[in-house]
Amino acid sequence: MEGSGLPPEPTSLGRFQGAFAHSGYGGQIGAMRAREFSRLAGITYLDHGGTTLYAHSQIQHFYQDLAENTYGNPHSTNIASRLTHDTIEHVRYREMAAGDPCTAVPAGLPFPIWLWTLHLRILRHFNTSPEEYTIIFTSGSTAALKLVAESFQWTCAEQEDSKSRFCYLTDNHTSVVGMRGLSVLAGALTIPVNLDEIYGDKNTLDKNIPIGKEENCHTHHLFCYPAQSNFSGTKYPLTWIRDIKSKNLYPFSRIPGKWYVLVDAASFVSTSPLDLSLHQADFIPISFYKIFGFPTGLGALLVKNESSHMLGKRYFGGGTAAAYLSGDDFYVPKQSVSDRFEDGTISFLDIIAVNHGFDALDKFTGGMQNIMLHTFSLARYTYIILSGMRHSNGTPVARIYSDNEFETPDAQGPVLNINVLDEKGGIVGYAKVDKLANLYNIHLRTGCFCNTGGCQRHLGISDEDVKKNLEAGHICGDSLDLIDGCPTGSVRISFGYMSTFDDAQTFLKFIIDCFVKPPVCFNKDTLSKLTRCGNMKESDESWAENLTGEKEITKEVSSEIAATHNSARVEVPVYQHFSDNQSELNTNPETSKIIYCDSESVTLTNIFLYPVKSCAAIEVKKWPIGKHGLLYDRTWMIVNQNGICLSQKQEPRLCLIHPHIDLEQGIMTINAEGMDPIVVPLEEEVGKQFPLQFCQTKVCGDRVKGFNCGEKVAGWISTFLGRQSCLIRQSSGFQRVLKKQHTQVQGQALTQSSSLSLVNEAQYLLINMASILRLKEQILQRDGTNNVNSAEALTTEELIHRFRANFVINAMRPYEEDDWAEMDIDGVSFQIVGLCSRCQMICINQENGKRSTEPLQTLSSTRDRKMTFGAYLLHQLPATSGHCVILAAGSQVLVRKKEERTTTPSAGQ
Repeated sequence: MEGSGLPPEPTSLGRFQGAFAHSGYGGQIGAMRAREFSRLAGITYLDHGGTTLYAHSQIQHFYQDLAENTYGNPHSTNIASRLTHDTIEHVRYREMAAGDPCTAVPAGLPFPIWLWTLHLRILRHFNTSPEEYTIIFTSGSTAALKLVAESFQWTCAEQEDSKSRFCYLTDNHTSVVGMRGLSVLAGALTIPVNLDEIYGDKNTLDKNIPIGKEENCHTHHLFCYPAQSNFSGTKYPLTWIRDIKSKNLYPFSRIPGKWYVLVDAASFVSTSPLDLSLHQADFIPISFYKIFGFPTGLGALLVKNESSHMLGKRYFGGGTAAAYLSGDDFYVPKQSVSDRFEDGTISFLDIIAVNHGFDALDKFTGGMQNIMLHTFSLARYTYIILSGMRHSNGTPVARIYSDNEFETPDAQGPVLNINVLDEKGGIVGYAKVDKLANLYNIHLRTGCFCNTGGCQRHLGISDEDVKKNLEAGHICGDSLDLIDGCPTGSVRISFGYMSTFDDAQTFLKFIIDCFVKPPVCFNKDTLSKLTRCGNMKESDESWAENLTGEKEITKEVSSEIAATHNSARVEVPVYQHFSDNQSELNTNPETSKIIYCDSESVTLTNIFLYPVKSCAAIEVKKWPIGKHGLLYDRTWMIVNQNGICLSQKQEPRLCLIHPHIDLEQGIMTINAEGMDPIVVPLEEEVGKQFPLQFCQTKVCGDRVKGFNCGEKVAGWISTFLGRQSCLIRQSSGFQRVLKKQHTQVQGQALTQSSSLSLVNEAQYLLINMASILRLKEQILQRDGTNNVNSAEALTTEELIHRFRANFVINAMRPYEEDDWAEMDIDGVSFQIVGLCSRCQMICINQENGKRSTEPLQTLSSTRDRKMTFGAYLLHQLPATSGHCVILAAGSQVLVRKKEERTTTPSAGQ
């Protein structure tokens, strides 16, 4: 079936709620979402595994709480401090229920009555009591894990059999794996365990784990595993806690001593109820922002009281000592476990905020059980559709990394981890998916999610691969998504308690629009899986119409259908007089090393400079070159109230600010509609104009020194943008060097050192008019309509402005600039140091600041995995040049090609 429309018809939501009866909190989610999360209008937030979102009233009530009460340091004993202390204790332990005698208000109560009616405290939230567990507040789950690693009573012995073991499932968060550094220092042995080893044959697995004698063994061991994988959303059995302690699981049965269990619950408790009355792990770290979005700097370690003796410490901070001597080695800790480990003043206002977070969850959803069912329904629906989705030739659209088929919330959390596949079965890099998701205002997460073990297992990445990828330049958190055609990470979406069916539909529509060539097909089992979910009938195929805009569903894709479709497709060449084979441009080894003989083959048609970073361009007929590039190009930038450089990604209206430079008068005039012009001097001789105020910020990760251009221009910019901002000029004495990845060209070091202005990557950016025209035709071919993204709406001039190049050249062939090594303009030599990888900024109309999905969406389907367009240049000024070098539009461009292609297309291109 062709088409990718996804009309928001009421019937689609109704069918979803019918098939997934536990979704939507009884139909209340729409009103709650509109009331509490209106800021999500136009946004599809699918990174709840990173952090869920706070509700409007949750924050409002918290700040009202702070405004109406005076909270002092809980270590003091005054009235304000006592209020803080008692409120925190309520947060730790109590749930005040109707009829509870503790709700009686004591006589002479020196603080508000409402404190005695607070409910849903932490321990009751996990169905336990202060008799069973103690809460130690930390700065987050990572701090809680570090606390255990530092404090656990590891058994250090000379004999291997008597040493403690630190054992962990390889599918653990980085913060758990990192505990091994501290356990090794304490003399413990480290044992990583794969999932297949847990249930494997004890007699055929790791023989390096010794079988010791149990008699009189007092060795303490610790095993750590996640209740829910933050990579795949797999829920690991909480029954393992009992099985590990009783040594019914490998490798625990082979090792003498007593086992303690740490369950990392940070991901699990964000959407699932944890019952500590049934599953009593010894240590449970959590982070509260995972549950209700705020506060972000607070977590906790829940410690089973009977295991608390296993935590010891040498350091003591303020508030933890019952008594100590400053001049002698005498220290007595406080009796309470929490008092012993909460060094210094705890984050007491954040702890108070926890009250309002739990209140919000209960009020909006009715509790964690409802949240689990709602979020799992969304994840299951998305999984069923995506797992059944096929390209027109029958190949899957996505590879889903999961240990189950999303049949039950007991085994799977609301997390879907995938890599998108092209119609040839090749991986679409996660960086490309992320860029395109930004066009749809879809917020997701990519990479390995601080879980290398889970990433390796699901993606088939070996230990040697990880090391080779590091040598190739890949590190955690970067955008190097494919190396030799193999993925280094994946794409993760995760649902939260305020997620809706429309969020799932928007994501699926995005996948279809960007990565599936019509007609979209579905596996024959897709409908039957939806039918088994609830009230749908076997004949009800309207779900496909709602998803794809078509009236018929392809239940089973056959090779005949695919062959018929492919044979019917007609490709119309855009430039019949050009060669579409890029390799033909470089087949002659003799011509690949010489300058073009045809002096009229390449011309410099346009010169643009951008004095203020991310603001409008100035087109000039001729212009001098400075040490950083075109004189005054990206010399200024606009920063927000925190000193962070603004770009059109955050503030599209920057393109409506028009600078103009008058070299003779030495001034820059800034204009914008509805504003009086304002003048800024070009040079740093500003003592008479305004005080010189130096500042520092970052551009593309580099630290930049500059100075503030004064309150007057700051006020002008702030008024226009409607946010506090100011103008910063790069200091002329500050040197910023070329990015490392551009310092080697064809294996050779650059012939000249470089200095950059406030550009992102290199001194100059060049684009080819032939490439612009080719792209424009491809947009029209892909779209076929006259909407705002079509080629007829995206004029050639507008496309040029969207790519924000310094030089526009008119060459013979589209994208032949990809194969150039050097060029010469008016006697100035330029070295080409790389191709420009494009992002969503090219989808901003430079005339009105409005966003669209083109041309990035077409680039994604027609260019390589990085969606490159244009080339970076570095000038090489003559060493004897003592005069001003000026470039002029209309000049001849002489080009030398690369000796060989240094870029390779990604899989499927």
